[in-house]
Amino acid sequence: MQNLDFDVIVIGGGAAGLSAGLMLARSRRSVLVLDAGAPRNAPAAAVHALFGRDGTPPAELAERGREEVRRYGGEVRAAVVTDARRDAAGFGVTTDSGDTLRAARLVIATGLVDDLPALPGLREHWGRDVVHCPYCHGWEVRDTAIGVLALHPRAVHQALLFRQWSDDVVLFVNDFAEPTVEESEQLAARGIRVVRGAVAAVESADGRVTGLRLADGSVEPRSTIAIAARSLVRAPFFAGLGLEPEELPLGMGEHLAVDPAGRTAVPGVWAAGNVTDPSAQVGMAAAAAAFAAAQLNMELVQEDVQRAVAARRVQAVGAAG
Repeated sequence: MQNLDFDVIVIGGGAAGLSAGLMLARSRRSVLVLDAGAPRNAPAAAVHALFGRDGTPPAELAERGREEVRRYGGEVRAAVVTDARRDAAGFGVTTDSGDTLRAARLVIATGLVDDLPALPGLREHWGRDVVHCPYCHGWEVRDTAIGVLALHPRAVHQALLFRQWSDDVVLFVNDFAEPTVEESEQLAARGIRVVRGAVAAVESADGRVTGLRLADGSVEPRSTIAIAARSLVRAPFFAGLGLEPEELPLGMGEHLAVDPAGRTAVPGVWAAGNVTDPSAQVGMAAAAAAFAAAQLNMELVQEDVQRAVAARRVQAVGAAG
C-alpha cells in the first residue's frame, strides 16, 4: 500500500459513513471520509429511536461523528465524488475539486434520495408534517389526524402500521390500486376510512398541513401526511466502478446489493447504510457500516499476513544462500 494515499476511502459522511470511518480509524487504518453534505435526514428536526441519542438533531449527531473519526486519526473532508475507478493497485477517486485520491478499498455509504411526488405543497412539509417512517416520526405525530397517501402497493400496510400511533387514520387511494377484499376487511376492522379519487394538492395554513385537496375540489382535513416515496441511488461514480443499483420489490425504489458482510459485486468495494437498505434507521445504518468495516479490516489483515509471510520466506532463502 506504499503508493496509496489511504487504506480506505469512505464515500458518504452520514451515519453509515462516519460509523465505518470510526471503526477503521480505531483499527489503525488510514481512512478518509468524503462528505457531500446532503444527508437524507436533513429536513428532520431530530433523530429518533437511537439509543442514548434520541432527539439529537441530525447535524449535531454528524458533527459528533466527525469529531470521533478525527480523534483516532481519520480524516473527514467535504467533497462530492464525481468518478471512481479500479486500477492495478487499488482505486482512484476523483472529487468535484479535481483531486484524485487513491486507496486500497472503498466503502460506499452515500445513502439514498427520496423521490417525492410532484404534488403541490408536499415538498415544503417533508420531514415534518409529511413523513414516511412511523418508527422515525410516529411518536411525534401521535394522536393527530393522519392521511396515508397511496403511492405503491404497500400503502395499506403503511396505513395499518400508522394506526398504532393514532385512531384517526385515513387511506387516500389516490387513483391507485383498490384494496383487496381482505385488505378492505382489515382496514374496516381497524377503523381506517378509505377515500377514493386523485389527490391534487397538500393544503396548509401558517406553515402547517391542514388537509389534502382532491381533484374534485373537496378537502379532507388532515394534519399529518404519510407517504412511501421511491428511494433512488444518486451516485454518478457507480459507472466507473462497474456498479449498478438494483430495483426493489413493489416499485419501492433502488438499492445497491451487497452480501451479508457488506461486499458489493466489485471486489474491494464495500457498502452499507441506506444505499443498501432504504428502511434502515440511523442506528441500523451505523451498525451495518461498523460490521462491514470490521470485515473489510479483516480482509486487509489477511493481506498484511500474506505479504509478511512472503517477505519472511524471501529473507529465509537469502539467509540460507
